[in-house]
Amino acid sequence: MSDLVHDIPATDSGPVLRRLSVLDRWLPAWILAAMALGLLLGRLVPGLAAALDAVKVGSVSLPIAIGLLVMMYPVLAKVRYTDTGTVLRDRRLMVASLALNWLVPPAFMFALAWLFLPDLPEYRTGLIVVGLARCIAMVLIWNDLACGDREAAAVLVAINSVFQVLAFGALGWFYLQVLPAWLGLPTTTAGFSAGAITASVLVFLGIPLVAGFLTRTVGERTRGRDWYESTVLPRIGPWALYGLLLTVVVLFALQGRTITERPLDVVRIALPLLVYFAVVFSAGMVLGRALHLGYPRTTTLAFTAAGNNFELAIAVAIATFGVTSGQALAGVVGPLIEVPALVGLVHVALWARRHFPGDTNHQEIHP
Repeated sequence: MSDLVHDIPATDSGPVLRRLSVLDRWLPAWILAAMALGLLLGRLVPGLAAALDAVKVGSVSLPIAIGLLVMMYPVLAKVRYTDTGTVLRDRRLMVASLALNWLVPPAFMFALAWLFLPDLPEYRTGLIVVGLARCIAMVLIWNDLACGDREAAAVLVAINSVFQVLAFGALGWFYLQVLPAWLGLPTTTAGFSAGAITASVLVFLGIPLVAGFLTRTVGERTRGRDWYESTVLPRIGPWALYGLLLTVVVLFALQGRTITERPLDVVRIALPLLVYFAVVFSAGMVLGRALHLGYPRTTTLAFTAAGNNFELAIAVAIATFGVTSGQALAGVVGPLIEVPALVGLVHVALWARRHFPGDTNHQEIHP
């Protein structure tokens, strides 16, 4: 957010919202318009979905990959990497993040999937896969819009990426086979590709992370931090939201026909997702405040816990169960609900700042 300045009182979200650029302030409207445009294009333009999906990075459509990379690069170029050491030393944040990402959300999504979709095994499995895919991309956008701690977000996303490679397959086996068998429920056999998961992490986090780090390092060494943050960041900052909107358009163009032809199925999948985002985000905010993490890191904790890696969930569902499967549709409905839901939670977070006393009253918001 290139317009934000220093010393914005945390007791009032109004000034924060008024200082946003036109693009930032009207983001919900732009996202809804992008979703509608994508759905219309996917529905009305013959062969568009096949053309967009013809070229891939791993198992993800190239246009989506481009959108994600454009979206993440400016955010990661804003991170002050020399300040990340303090994040790693914050044991309360580290333990809380690991618990909220890898213990609570997968178990909670498992429970919601069985509660809301007991008669629809394909959608149920797709939701469980979504719950296992921890966010490593869009969470940086939501965290930035909500004035969260950028350095903490970069560190937590990196940790999630490592855990994703190591734990995704094991958790899938546990929640699709072991736990259902213990509870006397039907099980699902699924073999997840470790290579696809690793490739997703390396492409969608590794490339923009290296690019962002090099941009800041070179910029600060050649002209200084003040010049870099006052000149470079305002120029590249808006591209994060351009990338987000491109990603949304392409994603919904790819699945426009499927979504519009099965609206009742979309509604049934959407209900547990709405509950999931609201409850997990609220749990993160409450836990962060109870641990006295302060508003910026509490917000980062909440968004990294509530967000999901939809591109990985969709790729895994398609590779494992097929492009026309119910599991793939559940993965597609994920961002359909997540994007507007987390945009709404950005406003909830900004409103909640007034309930974080002390050191957040005059939090420094760097460009």
